[in-house]
Amino acid sequence: MNLPTSASTDQTGTAGITLDQAVAGTVLPPLSYDVSATTVVLGALASRDWRPMHHDYKFATERNGTPDIFLNTPNLAAWFERFITDWTGSRGRIGRMTFRMRDSVFPGDHMVFTGNVSGSEIDETGCGWASLDISVSVGDRLCCNCTARVALPTDKNDNPWARKSDDWKP
Repeated sequence: MNLPTSASTDQTGTAGITLDQAVAGTVLPPLSYDVSATTVVLGALASRDWRPMHHDYKFATERNGTPDIFLNTPNLAAWFERFITDWTGSRGRIGRMTFRMRDSVFPGDHMVFTGNVSGSEIDETGCGWASLDISVSVGDRLCCNCTARVALPTDKNDNPWARKSDDWKP
C-alpha cells in the first residue's frame, strides 16, 4: 500500500490536516447518523459478537429489559474511528482511544458525534499529536464520552504512517 508522503492531499484526493490546524479549541465537524436495526446487527456481525442483545429483539427486550437491540462496543469504537479519520484525512493515525459508554444507542436513534481538540504537541521523536475530546449523543442524551490521541503530519512532507519502532510512541 502506498501512503502519501509529500502530497498536500491524501489518497482520496481530499486535503488532510496538519498539526498547525489542530489547536486547542478547534471544533471538529459533527457526524450524524440515523441508526437502524441493520446498523446494529451488521456491526455485531462484523465484530463476531454473537450475543443476542445485539440482534434478537425479543431477547434484548424481554431478557435484558432494554427497549431494543443496541450497538455493541466494537461497533461504537469503529464509529469513533470514522469520526476521527473523517476529520484528519488518511494521514491521521490514531495512537490511543478510550471511551466510556453511558447509555445505549438503539435502532431509530439519530446519533451525533461532536468533538474538539483539547491540545497538541510534538513529541521527542518529532511526531505531531492532537488530543481530542469526543462525545456521541442522541437528542439530549449523552451516550458516550471518548478521548483520543491522534498523530498528524507536522507539515506536508510528514507522514505519521511512516513512523516505526522507536519513532512511534502513542
